[in-house]
Amino acid sequence: MLRRRIARVDRKYAAPKPPPVPHPLLAPDPEPARYFIEEWLSGEEIQTDHGCHFETERLYARYRCHGSLDISTLEELPHDLLDVISDGTAPKSDPTRWAFLDTETTGLAGGSGTYAFLIGVGRITPEGFRVRQFFMRELAEEASLLHGLSEHLKQFDTLVTYNGKAYDQTLLETRYRMKRARPPFTSLAHVDLLFGARRLWKLRFESCRLIELENQILGVEREGDLPGEMIPYVYFDYLRTKEAFRIVPILHHNAVDILTLACLTAIVPWAFRSPEDAPLSHAAEMVGLGRWLCRVEQPEKALALFRRAIAKGLRDDLLFRTLWDIARIEKKLGAEERAIEACTELAQCRNAFRQAALEELAKFYEHKERNYEMALEFTLSALSHEDSEPLRHRRNRLERRLAKRAAMGRLL
Repeated sequence: MLRRRIARVDRKYAAPKPPPVPHPLLAPDPEPARYFIEEWLSGEEIQTDHGCHFETERLYARYRCHGSLDISTLEELPHDLLDVISDGTAPKSDPTRWAFLDTETTGLAGGSGTYAFLIGVGRITPEGFRVRQFFMRELAEEASLLHGLSEHLKQFDTLVTYNGKAYDQTLLETRYRMKRARPPFTSLAHVDLLFGARRLWKLRFESCRLIELENQILGVEREGDLPGEMIPYVYFDYLRTKEAFRIVPILHHNAVDILTLACLTAIVPWAFRSPEDAPLSHAAEMVGLGRWLCRVEQPEKALALFRRAIAKGLRDDLLFRTLWDIARIEKKLGAEERAIEACTELAQCRNAFRQAALEELAKFYEHKERNYEMALEFTLSALSHEDSEPLRHRRNRLERRLAKRAAMGRLL
């Protein structure tokens, strides 16, 4: 009896299980999901002599707005808008021949092991703003993607990026060299908007990242956007799973970055093109632009902006630095009395420029006014804040002059 039971158990578990019948809706795809990327994005597979890659294009119609800026205004930008901000290197050309470029990469450090798996190029058209994106579905498609980018850039005169001189162009040139191909950037003037944006807004905002300026200047609030630091991980996950839906947020993020870059190009260069007429709303912007004007040897225009900024109101640390800049410019222009007024204000309260202002006052009263008593008073005050050999030398000289004057007075 026991033997028969054991035999039945053995036969039961020895028989092979029939294969499970999958549910029709859960049946696996016959091909990897990458072949169906067109179901998620409107675009096409591009064949080149170097293989194939995927390209897609989206249009932001001219009647739409990106935050506070009408997209239609991009087509109306003057042909010489980029001249000043590029130090004269950007040619005078139609805005439709400006290429706005941004990349998404497999890492943020750069180097020969970092790939630009997505390259977006925006352009201004009569219909609105178009963004063409070159996507690498797998790493083997890089040569084809780079060739497609080179062909596309032939229609442009100027390249506009945000931190592109330090990162995007450098990375892409490395990738071209790795593929033994010639980079397409030698024929393009390169305008990196980051430098102008920093000059204009670094004193106002803690960060001048593109997405921060998008929010603060254009008033755009992204919802559900993929953080930039997550993009490499999402792409590697796509390479592993071949699930095309994973990369859709990356392409959206890239396209919005490029649209924001174009809209900021319609704002930043205007300030440098005509500083006195720039529609600046914040005092810190005026100071930032004024400092740039000092560097390009336009002190009168800088002074006007500095005084506008003070009248509008500045936080203390920025106010003291601006007063010191005013004093230096006025002295350079020969307006000694106005320079002394600024130094006097600085000398009356505790700040980082107090000692320097006291020393300037001492120089003025010694050499211009011949008022050695006042000069000595300001010198001693400066020494009380910080001891230095030049100040001790000035004190000794003034004391000798005062003693000599006193001796001559007694003789008379």
